[in-house]
Formats: sequence, structure tokens, C-alpha cells
Amino acid sequence: MRSRRPWLHRVSVTAVSAAALTVLAAPAGATLPAGSPTAVTAAPAAAAEDVDYDTWQRDCRAVMEQALPYVRQRTADAGPGEKQAIVLDIDNTALETDFGFSFPQPANDPVLEVARYAEERGVDLFFVTARPGIIYAPTEWNLDRAGYESSGLYVRGFLDLFKNVADYKTAQRVAIERKGYTIIANIGNSPTDLSGGHAEKTFKLPDYDGQLS
Repeated sequence: MRSRRPWLHRVSVTAVSAAALTVLAAPAGATLPAGSPTAVTAAPAAAAEDVDYDTWQRDCRAVMEQALPYVRQRTADAGPGEKQAIVLDIDNTALETDFGFSFPQPANDPVLEVARYAEERGVDLFFVTARPGIIYAPTEWNLDRAGYESSGLYVRGFLDLFKNVADYKTAQRVAIERKGYTIIANIGNSPTDLSGGHAEKTFKLPDYDGQLS
């Protein structure tokens, strides 16, 4: 049975209401299905509280409950021959990183559920992470053990370590598009995961003002 370890992340942060979601305006030039916004993110509440595992999971699920209907609609509306992809960050997005000391790290269940739904409908999953290339092999193995079927893992090479993380991640999404994919969703927990465009829609999981990696 998975240990929740609520004491691992007792940090005072701005609380995120799992019920409140903010939809942001689409960037210029974005190509979206009719009526769909470009980003969904958890909206901060006024009060502050200690964030534990259960709070984090609740807030992640609130965002993914917005992602699933979108993925359902977008996959149903796929054009003839369209190659669809979803791009995911890894730490505290695809995997539980800050809420447990174990290897392999377990999947973040709300994200895995959406990923599996998409895979069953022919969507390829790509993982773009700021992790260095030296841990490519254990990261790939961990994703497989956690239940993800990866179509590509992008890690930072030596020269990438000196680049802005947001720019690096944007460049990887461009590379995925050049393979002929339409990135229907980009999922991460940090602004650097999601900025720069090259995704029809983004879903931001909580990082509690940068408290999670």
C-alpha cells in the first residue's frame, strides 16, 4: 500500500481550492477546437494552509477533471490521419516526486488516468523534463513501471543545462511537431513547463508558488 507521508511537505503556502478553476485566454495564433480555452489551472484561495499529500492529490484531480472532457472531445474530433500527442512534465506531474522517497516513483494517479484514456484512443505520450540526460535510462524505466507508454522522453543534454528551462522545453515541443504531431495538450506543474506555445491547450497542476519542483 502506498504511503501517503503527509509530513513530507509541511510548508505554508497559498492554498489552492480544488473546486475553483481559472480559464486563461488563448495566445495569439493558437489553433483550438471551437470554444475551447488554452489553459486550465487551479485558482488560489485567499487563505493559507499546510499542504499535504491529500491536498495535493485533490488539487491535481480538480485540474485533470477538466482535462478529461477536453481530451475526450478532441480525440473524437481528430481529423483524418491526424497524429495527436500529449506532452507531460515528469516531476510532480506524471510522477509523485516530492511526496515520497521511493524508487521507482509512483505515478500521479489523476494524470495517469487521463494519459491512459488518451493512449487507448491513439494519442502518443511524450515526456519533456528538465532532468539531466545522465538519468535518462532510470527515468524511462520508472515511467514504464508507473504505467505510462512513452513515445518519447526528452531530457537535457550538457549544453541544455545552460539554457533557460522554458526555452528548452518549448524547443522540444517544436521538435515533436516537426515529427508530424499535433500537440493537443501540454500538462505540467510549473510555468516553465507550459509557456512558449506549441500546444493547443495547457493544464497546470499546482506547484504552490514554486514549493514543488
